[in-house]
Amino acid sequence: MRENPLDLTGRIVVVAGASGGGLGSAVTRMAAENGATVIAVSRSQEKLDEHVGPLIEQGLAVITVTADVEEEAGVTKVMDAVRDAPGKLHGLVTVVGGGPPPSWGNAGKLPRNTWHELFSKNLDSMFFISQAVTAELRRQKLKGSVVAISSITAIGAQPYNVAYGAAKAAVLSVVRTMALELAAEGIRVNAVAPGAMTSPASLLPPNPELERQAIPMGRKGDVAEIANSVLFLLSDMGSYLTGQCLTVDGGISVKWSHLREDNTPLLITNEPFLTAMKAD
Repeated sequence: MRENPLDLTGRIVVVAGASGGGLGSAVTRMAAENGATVIAVSRSQEKLDEHVGPLIEQGLAVITVTADVEEEAGVTKVMDAVRDAPGKLHGLVTVVGGGPPPSWGNAGKLPRNTWHELFSKNLDSMFFISQAVTAELRRQKLKGSVVAISSITAIGAQPYNVAYGAAKAAVLSVVRTMALELAAEGIRVNAVAPGAMTSPASLLPPNPELERQAIPMGRKGDVAEIANSVLFLLSDMGSYLTGQCLTVDGGISVKWSHLREDNTPLLITNEPFLTAMKAD
């Protein structure tokens, strides 16, 4: 292990979905600031110029690649850039995906094409670039780390967003399977499942009152807080972690629906008992 276990100097890290100005951009910055040569991938060169360009201007080692990793040609283009980049391949972060409001709706009425579209966007994109990166790591006999961005919708139900939740749950299954297949070769595969976070891609406007009611920590997470968790798994700090899903959600996933705003059970109406609990 390196003296500074967060140090990524001399290592190549691919970030698929780097240009949205949210989590992917934050991971790109954080990995580059810790010494990595980052292959920043997006379908939009315009967005890469906007959100990743400033990092290059600052002198950080970031190489932009315009590619769609849902497609074989896009994956090939990314891997060509990896082979041309200075350093040794080490990591991959898959931030690609999403479930925009047009895909929301009752599960019983979800169009077939919407189902396939969200699985391609969230699962295919993650799987095929992961397959290519881990194959290259194995070819070069290198250890490395893959971090897939899943979602808390993969852990608990989110009504009216069934395709997105199912695809992100499938991502976790891929992570666990690949982790076992690759563990003996020193290639770690993990996931991060974010909850609500502040991001340009956020589907919900800020609502401090609702956030206080729904999130035990009382607020959305900042993308930098999620990126910190990604960096932990990507780096040597996570050297003995594989096949895991790190849930970073301010406590949402462990709060049962029958809990009050102060996290005491709704079904308990005995006031002396409630008072005694709150006194602690």
